[in-house]
Formats: sequence, C-alpha cells, structure tokens
Amino acid sequence: MKIGVLTSSRADYGIYLPLLNELKTDSFFELEIIAFGTHLSNEHGLTVKDIEKDRYNTIHKISSLIEDDSPKGIAISYANTVLKFSKFWNENHFDLVLCLGDRFEMSAAVQASIPFNVKLAHIHGGETTLGAIDNIYRHQITLASNLHFVSSNNNMKKAEQLIGRSKDIHNVGSLSLNDINFFEPINKVSFFKKFGIKDAPYILVTFHPETVSFDDNIKFAKEMKNALNYLSNKINLIITMPNADTLGSVYRKELNFLKNTCSGSVTLIENFGKINYFNAMHYSSVLLGNTSSGIIEAASFNKKVINVGNRQKGRDYGENVYHVKFDSKKIIELTEKTLQLPDSKFNNIYKKRNPSNKIIKIIKKLY
Repeated sequence: MKIGVLTSSRADYGIYLPLLNELKTDSFFELEIIAFGTHLSNEHGLTVKDIEKDRYNTIHKISSLIEDDSPKGIAISYANTVLKFSKFWNENHFDLVLCLGDRFEMSAAVQASIPFNVKLAHIHGGETTLGAIDNIYRHQITLASNLHFVSSNNNMKKAEQLIGRSKDIHNVGSLSLNDINFFEPINKVSFFKKFGIKDAPYILVTFHPETVSFDDNIKFAKEMKNALNYLSNKINLIITMPNADTLGSVYRKELNFLKNTCSGSVTLIENFGKINYFNAMHYSSVLLGNTSSGIIEAASFNKKVINVGNRQKGRDYGENVYHVKFDSKKIIELTEKTLQLPDSKFNNIYKKRNPSNKIIKIIKKLY
C-alpha cells in the first residue's frame, strides 16, 4: 500500500514520529514523506534536515512560502501552496495520504487534492481553537478527508457534526502521547549544555498570535513582553519561537528585543524538536503561553500551565491548566502564584494506549 504523509512544520512532524517509525518498518506500506511549509524555511530552522536524518526512502520537498506573515502574505503563501500541489497531485498517486492538524499550509495542500480525489486520513480533527484562524483550516481539512483519527470523545462528536456521519471516525487519543510512557529524560547537565541553558529553575514559554486585528496583536505582544520582562528578573525563561502564523513576526520582534535587554536570563530556541522539547518540559518549573502542548501534553509531565488569551479556547483541558487574559499584570500574578503551588500529579484526558498501532490496524482493515 502506497501511503503519503503530509508534514508542513516541526510541530506536526514531531507528532507523526511514532507512527512514521512503525510505517517505515512495516512491509505492508510503501511510505513517502511530503515535506513543505516551514520545513523548507531558513528562518524557521530548515527542519527538513531533521527529516532527512531519519532516512526515508522517498522525501518530496515542496517550497511555497514567502517571507511575509501579513494577512496578504499568508494568502499568497496559501495560493502558492495550492498551485505547487496541483502539479504534485497530478504527477503522484497514493492509496492514502495522512494529514495532521490545522496549519494553513496543510489546508492548502489538502484543498488542492480535492479535484484529484485523493483519499485523506486526518489526524487531530474535530478540535476547537476559537482564538486561532487555524480552527477554520482544521475544519476544512476534516471536511475534505475520508478517514478521521481524533483525540477525544468530544472531538469525535464535533467531527461527526462536521461531516454528517459517524462512520470512519475513530477516537485513538493524541498521537503525540504515543510513547510518553517510555520517555526518559536525558542527563540534565548534558541537555542544558546542548542548548546553552543555565542550570537553574526556568519557565518554558511559547506564544503564538491570536486571530484578531493587527492592532490587537501588537497590544498582546507588548503585554507578553512586559510580563516576561518582569518575570525574567525572578526566574530564567526558555522561550520557543512562534510558528509561521499570521503576524508571528510581531511576537518575534518583541521576543528578540527581550533577549537583547535580558540576555542573562532569557534563552530563545528556534527548534527544539519533539524529544528535546519534552526534555525542556520535564525540567521546567511551569509552562506559560498559548500553545496546544500545554493543553494536550503537559499533564503527562505533571506540569502546571498558564494558558494566556483565547488561542486555545474551545479545547478540552485538564485540571493542570490555569487561564488568564492577555494582561501583563494578571499574567505575572498568576505565574507567581502558580510557581508557589506544590507539585501534583495529573491525569491526561488525551492519553490512550498506543494510538499509532490503532491507526495502522484501522488502515490495514479498511484498505
């Protein structure tokens, strides 16, 4: 069976990994990777090199993004991606193509496939993030897909509402948690040395833009910077940089300014990769920002999360997540309060046993 895997960013590739490792060694499948989006962007770490290190027999590389994250720039990148994939789908044929998540590039690749009747399997559909335009892209991908692997019962119900049927929708849990029981952190000193991190307590920080006006994102980015500036005088900050979202450069500008003014306590990381990010989460004191990893993965590391703003609004979340508005004073107050709370153990509502194996069994049965 010839199976293609669409991967457009460091984030989705990290989630795919346990599934890719099984597909690569299963003789039933002829696996081909389709790498595009920020994987081919120098600004975002040229992460296609990480894919190449994993030694797949076939890696297709499709470059379509422009270096402009304004609404017009995103629209142009979307259109470029559709054009590039119209040629790709015309020349390449698969029995099934996997797609994951909610990126605009992923949506563009999927939309281009519709006239070619490409059979698609969508992972992490049915989720809701009202504060991000990705919510629309995710639902577009769900509507275009034939097979659905969702991460919770609520997400299954949402997918059913979107496509109008329950057939071919499977709750397998979150694929990113597939190997979480086997995760063993690397030596702390070695990890810190590798990324130039001080051996001291730190907050793991990730912020992305919200789906709001340009002026509001400028305001939110400044509130973020003001809060982080204050906190950097109290504790070290390890900050992972934003993805190629609309207006992501607004946040990057403030984070780079923060780094230049608070260099002793602030470390900026362009790309940890999945395992190193898990190590960073493991050794952190708390998570701060508005990324899905705080909602989906942090509970498995028994980490408390300060979730800022509305980007993740609508997702199911566990008791380890605390919510706050994009207000620097409120962010500071909640972060300081959370840092004082005792350690706790948390149940992860997204965790199910061996999602990758379930996905493979379902695909084999159906195709």
